[in-house]
Amino acid sequence: MATPKTDRHAKQERREKGMPEPVADLDEIRALLAHLPGPDAAAARAAEAREAQLTKPAGALGRLEEVAAWLAMWQARHPPRLEHPRTVVFAANHGVAARGVSAYPAAVTAQMVQNFIAGGAAVNQLCRAADADLRVYEMNLDQPTGDIVEGPAMSAEECARAMAYGMMAVEPGIDALAVGEMGIANTTVAAAVARHTGEAADPLDILHRLGGLEFAAMAGAILAARMGRVPVVLDGFCSAAAAAVLYAADPRALDHCVAGHVSAEPGHRRLLEKIGKRPLLDLGMRLGEASGATLALSILKAAAVCHGGMATFGDAGVSGPA
Repeated sequence: MATPKTDRHAKQERREKGMPEPVADLDEIRALLAHLPGPDAAAARAAEAREAQLTKPAGALGRLEEVAAWLAMWQARHPPRLEHPRTVVFAANHGVAARGVSAYPAAVTAQMVQNFIAGGAAVNQLCRAADADLRVYEMNLDQPTGDIVEGPAMSAEECARAMAYGMMAVEPGIDALAVGEMGIANTTVAAAVARHTGEAADPLDILHRLGGLEFAAMAGAILAARMGRVPVVLDGFCSAAAAAVLYAADPRALDHCVAGHVSAEPGHRRLLEKIGKRPLLDLGMRLGEASGATLALSILKAAAVCHGGMATFGDAGVSGPA
């Protein structure tokens, strides 16, 4: 695994490549949501045809077979491959933290970012195990969003910029994206967003009023992955809440996403049911920082290598089903 990179590295790389910083408003985001690419039908048919010929009883690999077909559909290629997965962690602070809604002080967000950079967090170890690239994006840690009890967390412009910033995390060559966050008090924010998003006339309006910078960035990354045909693995309650904003705008918006796990937080399980995502893992985890999503990358890898590497009945000289 490469050395974890922060947004400072990403900005430097963009400057060196002469790439302009993206500018967006929420109307541009709405326009993207109105033109989402669908699954690749040819890749899906090829996956189905090969799956029927592999040396095993039909359905014997259970959800691994579903995952392999899903990867092919959303990577728009067959066989699917998982050679360059990336884990992204967006870090931000929230004004509501001053109300004591978390057991930890807001300073822990920046301290944990340094822990990520030093390689000492759980997600670092899980990225090594999955051979995944880790990127950490710091989002104005010295300037928390507004206290949602008193007013909007962000302006519409701030929300759009944070979404555009998250979209930068999706670069050419990535074949799967695990999406997570770090931010003291963001479970409170996730609960607020998850409670109201489904009832809002405009989900993006809810995001800028009740969300946080990392929530907007996660939503932007998920949207950019859809446009770039990169399958996404969602992490815990917070990433699911960010994804739910897109789901509320269009129920098809998360078809390229799987839930890596269901956390120990009851709200996460209920939210996954609402957005129609059956988790790959249920291990009682509740850490965040893309830990569960990164762990699930290994399942995606297993699905891809089984589908692409197993022999067919014809290749192996094995009699197929009667």
